[in-house]
Amino acid sequence: MHGVTARGRVLKEGEGRAVKLRIPIKDSEASWLPPRGQGRCLSLLLFLASPPPLLPLERSWCWEPQAECTEEDGLCSERHTVLQVCKRWATAVSSSSVWHFTEISCDSGDEEGMLQSLLLFLSQIKHLKVVFDQSKEVNRKNVTRILDALAKQNHRLQQLCIVCHGENPYFYSGQDILQSIRNICDTRNQVDLQHIDFRKMPFTLDDELVGLIATANPNLHSLFINNRTLVCNVAPDTIRKVLRACPKLSALGVYYASLSDDVFQELLEPERAAFTHLDIFCERLDKYIPVISEELWAAVSQKHPQLCVDLEFDHTVPACKIPRILQLNIPVSTLQLNTYNYMVNQIRFVTQSYSGTLKKLTLQTTSSEDLNSSLVDLARQCRNLLEIHCYCVVSQEVVEAFLTHCPGLKQYTLKVTKERHPWKPVTIQ
Repeated sequence: MHGVTARGRVLKEGEGRAVKLRIPIKDSEASWLPPRGQGRCLSLLLFLASPPPLLPLERSWCWEPQAECTEEDGLCSERHTVLQVCKRWATAVSSSSVWHFTEISCDSGDEEGMLQSLLLFLSQIKHLKVVFDQSKEVNRKNVTRILDALAKQNHRLQQLCIVCHGENPYFYSGQDILQSIRNICDTRNQVDLQHIDFRKMPFTLDDELVGLIATANPNLHSLFINNRTLVCNVAPDTIRKVLRACPKLSALGVYYASLSDDVFQELLEPERAAFTHLDIFCERLDKYIPVISEELWAAVSQKHPQLCVDLEFDHTVPACKIPRILQLNIPVSTLQLNTYNYMVNQIRFVTQSYSGTLKKLTLQTTSSEDLNSSLVDLARQCRNLLEIHCYCVVSQEVVEAFLTHCPGLKQYTLKVTKERHPWKPVTIQ
C-alpha cells in the first residue's frame, strides 16, 4: 500500500516506508515560489513500497538544507507544483504508483492548477477521497468535474470516499453531486468499485441510486450509506437487493430503518460470504418500525462469527426505543449513545451484554452518582475497551477505574470538572 495525498500528506499506510524529502529550490527553478525570506524549500512526504523511477536522491541535487516551507508559509505542496520542480521530480511524481491513493481537497475555489494536473493522471487513481466545502458553488462544480471525468476515463477506480465539511446552502440537496455518482455507475463507463463510503456526504440517498450503485458494482466489498441525513429513503427491500447483487459484500453501513427480518435472512443464506462489519445509525423514524429480534441477531452472529457491529443512537431516538433495539446477542464493537437522557440502565445492560466485544463507547448523558457507579462497573467488566468518551462530568474514581482495568485503552474523554467545549480527548502513548 502506498500513496500520497494531493496535499502531500500520507493517505493510507501499509507495507513500505515513509520518506520525507525537503528540497531547496534553485533561483532558476523558483519563479513560482514566494519571495526570499518566505521559505524556498519544497517539502514532500511519500509512502512507497518501492521508490518510483529516479526518486533516489543524488549528490548533484542534494543542496544545502534551508528553512522548511509549509503550506502556512505560502508554498502550495500539491503534486502539480512538484511537477514543475525539475524533470527528475516530474518523472518521479508521474509514476503511476504515486497516484494510486489520492485525496483531493476542494475548499478555496482556487484549485484549477491542481485539477489540471489531476486530469492528466486520473486514469492511475485506484483509491480516491474527495473532501470539499459544499457551501461554495465553485467547489461543487470542481467536484462534479472530477467525478464526471472519472466516469469517462478511469476504469481502474476501486474505492470512492466523498467527505463534505461545510453547511448545505438553503434548498440545496446535492443533486449535482448525486448525478455525477450516477454517471460513474453508468455501465457504459465500466467502472467497477469495490469500496464506497458516503457516510460524510449529507445528501439524501434513495432506492433508485442505491440500487444503481449495487447493480453497476457487483464486486463491492464495502458500502457505507449511513450519512445522518434527516430522512432515510432507502427501504429494507433495496438493502436485500444490494446483498443479492453484491455477493462479496462484507461491510455495510445503513440506517436501522433500512434493516428488516428479510435483510437478516439474506445474510443467513448458505452461500453468503463472510460478513464482518455492520455500521448502523439509529434516528427518530425507528420508533415506527419493528426491531430486529434477538433470535435473528443470534443466528447472524453464529453464521458470521467475525461480525462486528457499530451502533450510533441519535438524540432524536425515543428513550423507550433504545432498550428494544439493544438486543442481547448483538456483537457490539462501537456504541454511541448521543441521547442526553438518563442512561444508567442502558450502561448496565451494555456491561452485562457486550463486555466481550465492546471496543469504543461514547456517551452524551447527565451526571449522577449512579452514572459514576455504573461506569466503574463497566470499566471492570469491559477489559477490551480501547476508547471511552463521556461528555458529562464524572468522578475521579471513574477515571482511575478505566486506567486501571482497561490495559488496552488508547484514548479517553473523562472530565472531573466542567470545561469549555469542545472537550478534547486524552491520548495514551
